[in-house]
Amino acid sequence: MPTTRETILAALHARLSALPATALRGEMLPERVPAEGLLILRDGEPGEPEVTLSPLRYHYQHRAEIEAVVQGASRDTAFDTLCASTGAALAADRTLGGLCDWVEAEAPQSVDLPVDGAASLKAAVIPVILHYSTADPLLWLPPEMQGGS
Repeated sequence: MPTTRETILAALHARLSALPATALRGEMLPERVPAEGLLILRDGEPGEPEVTLSPLRYHYQHRAEIEAVVQGASRDTAFDTLCASTGAALAADRTLGGLCDWVEAEAPQSVDLPVDGAASLKAAVIPVILHYSTADPLLWLPPEMQGGS
C-alpha cells in the first residue's frame, strides 16, 4: 500500500488530470507544449512535521509545486485560463476526497522563457500546501488504525 504522502500526491495528480491541460507528474518539460497547456506536479518536500502524542500523529504542511506552462501567440490569456482552472479544480475539493485536512494554493510565480525558433513559453510555479496528518510517516495505515484525526 502507498504511504499517506503518496496517496495524497496521487489524488492531487488525478485532480489535475481532469483539466483540459496535459498533467504530468515528476516529468521533464517535453519538447512540445500541448495547445491546452501543460501542468507538471513536483512532489516537493513534506517539511518537518509537528508531532502530537496520545495518539501519536505527525502533522505535515507538505509543499508541492505545480509547474504551469503555455506556449503560443495568445499565451497571456492561455496562461491566465490555465492558472484559474487549476485554482478552481483545487477549490472544488479542498480535502482531496477526505485524504487531506486542507489543500491551499499560493500565487503563481510567473516568467517568460524564450525558445530559439519558436514562440516563447509562459510558465509559473504554483506552490501548493497540503495539510495532512499520519500515524507513521513511512507506512500507509488504514484510517481505523491511525487513531483519532
